[in-house]
Amino acid sequence: MKTTALHLNLDLVFDALGNAHRREIISLLGLQPVSISDLALQRNLSLQAIHKHVNLLVEAGMVTRKKSGRVTFLTLNRASMREIQDWVTEFQAHWDGGTETLENYAQTVEFKKKLKKEKEKR
Repeated sequence: MKTTALHLNLDLVFDALGNAHRREIISLLGLQPVSISDLALQRNLSLQAIHKHVNLLVEAGMVTRKKSGRVTFLTLNRASMREIQDWVTEFQAHWDGGTETLENYAQTVEFKKKLKKEKEKR
């Protein structure tokens, strides 16, 4: 597997993406930066719950925080999204190849069954 500049901890990334609220936060941040308080209002969650989700996303390297006065803004770390995409793309070739291999295996099994039936008929 190739290495990337960010070296995200993919376990943390996929753990973070395993929650619908965090995926929604990622989607919103893909459009524009959002303050934590606005995010809490939009998602109808408590500030405590939003902070919990945001902390996991920050720890995974997917979101960054920037304080401006008393307001904390969140932005999507687009470089981390590209790294995740690269990782998935790398394995897509294996998945696509796996389908062919599975089809070949199924054809081989079917062929062997036909040969066996022909031998039994003789």
